[in-house]
Amino acid sequence: MDLWLKYFLVFISAMMVDIVPLPLPPAFVIMIFLQIEFNLNVWVVIVSGVAGSILGRYILTLYIPRIAGRIFKPSKNADVQFLGKKLKEKGWKSQVAILTYSLLPLPTTPLFIAGGMAKMKPFLIIPAFFVGKLISDTIAVLMGEYAAENTVSFFEGAISWKSITGIVVGFLLVAGLLFIDWRACLQEKKFKLNFKIWK
Repeated sequence: MDLWLKYFLVFISAMMVDIVPLPLPPAFVIMIFLQIEFNLNVWVVIVSGVAGSILGRYILTLYIPRIAGRIFKPSKNADVQFLGKKLKEKGWKSQVAILTYSLLPLPTTPLFIAGGMAKMKPFLIIPAFFVGKLISDTIAVLMGEYAAENTVSFFEGAISWKSITGIVVGFLLVAGLLFIDWRACLQEKKFKLNFKIWK
């Protein structure tokens, strides 16, 4: 396989992981695997992988409103759009929150589902996400160089309590986004759950 095809594989793999509206293992796991497997330049892997992730998340924000409109009740979509409006009103504070969240070892899928359902413009989410993603993935992939010397321990770590916890937390965040009545929380300061959200 040509060298440029290997880097393109990094790009496509990261994009495919981050285009799916489910909390999957983070793209950096695939980036590290491909960097080790093909002995690729770490910095080109980081640039390729982060670019793929950004494109994947951008596409997710574009198509998720259509899916949400078909499977969720109008009241649930209006609820999440209200949440998005509140995020927009926060201005730079929402950018700091997105950046901070992107730096945490948590799936960013719920962030983009919320942004997409709320019909937020991608430019309100992606710049802060890009900075956080670049920093966190750079750290992860550089640590992967060390893992290259300990490949067995790396793959054991890829399926560890930390990765499983991350996926579980991701699903809980998506569930919170969908089943919490955000209008009641933000307007009435009351915590309410609503499970009747499907059409």
